[in-house]
Amino acid sequence: MNFAILGCGYVAELYATTLENHPELKLVGLYDRNQRNLDAFCAGWPARRYTSVDDLAGDSDVDLVLNLTNPRSHYELTTQCLQAGKHVYSEKPLAMDARCAEELADVAEQKSLVLSSAPCSLLTDTAQTLWKAILDGAIGKVRLVYANFDDGMIAPNQSPWLWRNGSGVPWPAKDEFEVGCAYEHAGYVLTWLAAFFGPARCVTSFASCQIPDKGIPVETMAPDFTVGCIEYAEGIVARVTCGLVAPRDKSLTVIGDEGVLFVGNVRNDRAPVYLRRTRLSRIQSTIASRTRWISRWLEERLSWPGAEALFQRRYPPARNTNGLLVGRSKPVDFLRGPAEVADAVREKRPCRLSARLGVHIVELVEALQHPERFGGRKELTTTFPTISPLPWVT
Repeated sequence: MNFAILGCGYVAELYATTLENHPELKLVGLYDRNQRNLDAFCAGWPARRYTSVDDLAGDSDVDLVLNLTNPRSHYELTTQCLQAGKHVYSEKPLAMDARCAEELADVAEQKSLVLSSAPCSLLTDTAQTLWKAILDGAIGKVRLVYANFDDGMIAPNQSPWLWRNGSGVPWPAKDEFEVGCAYEHAGYVLTWLAAFFGPARCVTSFASCQIPDKGIPVETMAPDFTVGCIEYAEGIVARVTCGLVAPRDKSLTVIGDEGVLFVGNVRNDRAPVYLRRTRLSRIQSTIASRTRWISRWLEERLSWPGAEALFQRRYPPARNTNGLLVGRSKPVDFLRGPAEVADAVREKRPCRLSARLGVHIVELVEALQHPERFGGRKELTTTFPTISPLPWVT
């Protein structure tokens, strides 16, 4: 499938890095209103340069558009590409509110086009292995989930506005602070929970800005801490936190009647899934909990799970996929999502990362980051088709 990239900012290089993993995708064109960003990207991945969004959308050679622009531009530009008859894979979020996201899904359905959005980490070996463990009944009935996406206190201490990708393009610090951590990061865990447990029923949330001065001027400052309790069918509750204050923690823990499943980093496509039985002695439980932080460091830095692994085991991976990842500090393949779109179109089947899933995630994220809009508790009104595991899971 021929695709074009709309927006050659910081994240575009992360997509292009793993292009060789996906021979079904062919990069044919690029556009960015920032000429410097466009030049920098083309130096590594040359392709046709469009002169405008209209020029890109009007190219009959383009089947799929990757919308990698600022989140607040997603609605307008995705609409333009869909109206031009292009399939679209959008960076997260699909739109900035559920109403706009639903409008995009409606347009895609009316035109029989595939509309999908990041994140695509649900398609990784890690997520699929965790899903298989839940389906296998490895921990019995699921009761509770703790899902974290804390990025550490990156600002102002680390001056993230000075960060550059390999092409020299800066990290969009101002946009990140204005858009907010829930919009930027909650989808990494919410998509997994949606696949595992279906549509959320309601969310009770709290959000605040703990560090109002991030170190650079901004027009508005979004919350840098959000927490919500999300209720799913069968009484399952997930506590989801996102933030730019607490130490880095991107873990997910699923608690059942007979054990606990644990993933140390949902942003590692090949992170192991651990299983621990609940019937540990008090001494064993104390040792395991006290070594958790050391174990995470050993796992991420040295690929050794450390002392905590004495009381848990790696769940057999559903699959060990080889292939290029972005790098040691970001062991991910961003192109899994666009590849899923291409496969869905070719196989004439529903896309696992459907437009309606994207709408549901936007509704959840909006409730997490803006509880004041809903009185702190929101009944979810959106839904999505059942998501199927990848073929090698079942």
